[in-house]
Amino acid sequence: MSAKQTEGRVAEPLDLCELAPGHVRAIAPYQPGKPITELAREFGLDERKIVKLASNENPSGLSPRARAAIEAALPELARYPDGFELTKALSERLGVAMESIVLGNGSNDLLEMVAGAFLAPGRAAVFAQHAFAIYPLCTQARGAQGIVVPAREYGHDLAGMLAGITPETRVVFIANPNNPTGTMLPADEVEGFLRRAPRSVLVVLDEAYNEYLEPPLRCPSVAWLARYPNLVVLRTFSKAYGLAGLRVGYGLCHPDVAAMLNRVRQPFNVNNLALVAATAALADEAFVERSYQLNVAGMKQLTAGLRRLGLAWIPSFANFVSVEIPRAKRQEGQSAAGAVYQRLLRQGVIVRPVAGYGMPHHLRVTVGLPEENDRFLAALENALGDGST
Repeated sequence: MSAKQTEGRVAEPLDLCELAPGHVRAIAPYQPGKPITELAREFGLDERKIVKLASNENPSGLSPRARAAIEAALPELARYPDGFELTKALSERLGVAMESIVLGNGSNDLLEMVAGAFLAPGRAAVFAQHAFAIYPLCTQARGAQGIVVPAREYGHDLAGMLAGITPETRVVFIANPNNPTGTMLPADEVEGFLRRAPRSVLVVLDEAYNEYLEPPLRCPSVAWLARYPNLVVLRTFSKAYGLAGLRVGYGLCHPDVAAMLNRVRQPFNVNNLALVAATAALADEAFVERSYQLNVAGMKQLTAGLRRLGLAWIPSFANFVSVEIPRAKRQEGQSAAGAVYQRLLRQGVIVRPVAGYGMPHHLRVTVGLPEENDRFLAALENALGDGST
């Protein structure tokens, strides 16, 4: 057909999405917690009266020192970020060489770096059933095989995960405490796994909720780095430090592993405000201690309320608890947990359904301020009744 003949014709659309790799097209996108603004629009609610306990955020907000650092950094936003100060502060605090530290746009970014550097078609990653959703997502995005090991009492079965390692396995993901179950592995069991795991397999120990553990329960994971060059420890400022909206995390690992992660890391991946806020928050030990104590009291408040309501929950070592909803509360075409979730929404209380984690009968609830916890428990009692508002 000549150019003149085709002039004025509209070309048939090319479905570019069909050209994407099949393993990418098959990914179910990550579903975050329902936003307050969306719920307010949906049910005509006052945003100021909505309680959000869905995303494991710090109900205390952010550290005063972090707030002051953000305000001081505003005039410098025209410049590209420089992670030197935060890296140096982490090095001094943790006793880890600067070349062993990699910064990320949240610890999720570090998970993506690990997958980008070590996973590909023909390779595999091992993770537990009911573990953090990003593990299978970043594995599948690289065309690698995800080996899911059945959970043991909603927690990691380390013996099963060790047995699940194949010659193609390059990464094992371990969350401790785990999200969304809140379960925790004792330090001796984790180190036992590290001793037995092949040195050719990278073991990623995701400690996003580490600061919510009682100090005696925390793994000496930083000290392990000297003995296990295949260990990567991930932590975040999104939880106890109250910086979820700024997205900053870090990885600790052997310098050679760090160099590989830096090869796939996006330049300037952590923004200026996140860097200065995290540096300041790291030094605000009093704020972190208050956040820890608030969480201890809030967990007792929530579990006492759940006990009063006759409900079962998974014992949690993090800043949330997953509660089991009696299946008798289900509605036609909807699970009991789904029905109760909707009833809570109508009362202006947002929690997190975890059916996507293979837990269709549970709802995950973040520990909030005392009045928020009370509001949730009252709304839950109502939702378990006739569901009226």
